[in-house]
Amino acid sequence: MSVAPTLVFAVGNPSRGDDAVGPLLAERLEAADVPGVEVLVDFQLQVEHALDLAGRERVIFVDACADAVAPFVEREVHADAGFAHTSHSLAPAQVLETYRRVTGASPPPALLFGVRAHRFELGADLSPDTERASQAAWPRLLELCRR
Repeated sequence: MSVAPTLVFAVGNPSRGDDAVGPLLAERLEAADVPGVEVLVDFQLQVEHALDLAGRERVIFVDACADAVAPFVEREVHADAGFAHTSHSLAPAQVLETYRRVTGASPPPALLFGVRAHRFELGADLSPDTERASQAAWPRLLELCRR
């Protein structure tokens, strides 16, 4: 079974305000049906997600980013075990490290695509600022996926 060369992994909880931005962008990306791109969505990254990296040429993690000063940020992500007190939620770097440890191979190149976010309260809607940031981020995300 072959896998798409590019994996876009959108993280976030649609019921927690601006945390919905990852899944919302994932919906748009799925509708765009970009060849060679697979989109996965989950509330949080977990150990099991490391196996989703197998056979990929690159991975783009899409998430809400509270520390972004621009509408969106792009950061290379490298494998790093980091500190984790639980195996139920990992950072992208920890998913890459888990892949390295489980497979013995280097993980694919990865990018964190973070969209500026402000509020994460349960039951809140997407804030107007994050909606604007999402609109600004969309063309760049699409460009990254079409490369």
